[in-house]
This record gives sequence, structure tokens and C-alpha cells, in this order.
Amino acid sequence: MSKATPRISFVSPVYKAEKILDELVFEIQKVMNNIDEPFEVILIDDRSPDNSWEVMQKISKQNSRVKSVRLSRNFGQHSAIMAGLSQAKGEWVVVLDCDLQDQPKEIVKLYGKAKEGYDIVLAKRFDRKDTFFKKFFSKFFSKIYRYLTDVNLDNSVANFGIYNFKVIDSVLNMNDYIKSFPLFVNWVGFKSTSIVVEHGERVSGKSSYTYSKLLRLAFNTIISFSNKPLKLFVKFGLVISLLSFLFGIFTLYKYLKGEITVLGYSSLIVSIWFLSGMIMTIIGVVGIYIGKIFDQSKNRESFIIDKIVTNEI
Repeated sequence: MSKATPRISFVSPVYKAEKILDELVFEIQKVMNNIDEPFEVILIDDRSPDNSWEVMQKISKQNSRVKSVRLSRNFGQHSAIMAGLSQAKGEWVVVLDCDLQDQPKEIVKLYGKAKEGYDIVLAKRFDRKDTFFKKFFSKFFSKIYRYLTDVNLDNSVANFGIYNFKVIDSVLNMNDYIKSFPLFVNWVGFKSTSIVVEHGERVSGKSSYTYSKLLRLAFNTIISFSNKPLKLFVKFGLVISLLSFLFGIFTLYKYLKGEITVLGYSSLIVSIWFLSGMIMTIIGVVGIYIGKIFDQSKNRESFIIDKIVTNEI
């Protein structure tokens, strides 16, 4: 099999990683020397503000197995992954982060499991080397997402894994405006399994995901993949209507018995404020969904490739 038709493609989005890219490529090459299969490495610069692109170009010019792709602007991690997947040529595709927390040495186990007949082999992170708050947020999001979508989401699984190209092709054909690679993989199906892998310490720098970015990503993902919030508000509205009807009957009963001479000002004001707040909230949620429909209807590309640097022989 020639270099033009690699057996395994590695896709890694790059952001603020200038100090670790050389080590990332070195570790991948070391592992693939043991596996002894043709491979390629695709690095996607999500318009990183540091010198990552300069480092990527240097690596690609020196190594014919490495393709460097630069996006026209910062589109976000998952869109960058999609850009990399669109360039992959391998029968198998490995997606991993560039910070070496997804350790290349674990690819041996993932690929070995894939050869047993699985289309998807996900990496379950054992003893995650993340901050307490990041792990807590991930677990909390998984529970909320599971409740709102009725889909079992394992918070120990992220992007890291090996995927057959038919899985990748199906994921690329999903035209959702909001991209979430692990949720796309979960949705498309195919024969899948997961194995426990070692999660590494972050070699350099810190995560580019702030808590506000994580919250925004979680919110957009839930809105994109579930309409259950709308259904919950419908149920809540029905409950409020039922309680209001029962309270109305009770009030009428007390009035007919002569127990009510002046209607309560406080209860009236509280009711108005409460119901007005609920109405505004419901309208707001509906408006968010309409906004997402508007974004989707524009059918814009989720990424734009600016440059591709290779040194193919």
C-alpha cells in the first residue's frame, strides 16, 4: 500500500500547541513503526493565535506523512475536526487532541480492538487528568443531556477513538449547523465498543475551553440535539393551567359561601408576575429554537480551509 493510500489517518485539531506539536508527531510515528501500517497525520490549525501554524508548516515540509491544514478563522474544535476528517484518506481514522492527554501509545489497543470487527472503538479515559471543575461539569452535562435526549452519553468518552471510514463518511454527511463529533458518532450507529485507556497529563499550557465556552457549547449542543425543553414547558404549562382551574373552583366555592368579600391584592400580583415570567421564558426558549432553525436554513459551511501544506512524494 503506498503513501497515497494510508491505512490509518490521524486527525488532530490544533490550538495554542506550538510547543507540543513536534512531540505529538514523534509519538505517533513511534507507535506506527510498531504497528507497521501506512499512515498519515492531518493537523488542523483552528486559527491559533500563537505560532502553531509556523510549526505545522515546518513539520509538513520535513515529513511527507504530515499534512497541515489552516482554517480561514477560528471555527471551534469540532468544526476543525470535521475539516480534518474531510481530508482523511485512510480506511481507519483516529481522532485525538493535540495536547497529548490522548496518548498515541493507546492507539495499539484501539486498532487491535477494531480489527476484531468493530467499526467504532472509543477510548474510555481512566483516571482523567483534568481539573475537578472540568470533570464535574462533564459529568453534570452528561446527566442533563441524557435526560433531555434519552441518549446514554458516557462522560469518560470524548473525541479520542478509532473509526472506520464508513462511519466518518456518515458523520461528514450530517449537515447540522452545530457540530459535535462524539454526538454525531453516537447518532450514526454502526458496531461500536469502548476500551479503557490511560489519560495523560497536559504537557504544555492549559485548555482553551473556559467555563463560559463550555457552558455555551453544552447549551448549543442540547438545543441542537433535543426538543425536550419545549415539551417540558408544554407539560409545565398544562400543570399550571390545571392548578389554576382547581384554584378557581376553590375560590368560587369560598365566594358562594360568603367567605370572600375582597379579592386578595397580593395573590393577584404574585400570579401576574409568575405567569408573565413563565410566558416570557417560554417565548424565549421558542425564540432560541427559531434562531437555530434560521442558522441552519442559511446552510453555511461549518469550516473554510485557507491553506494546505504537504510534502507528498
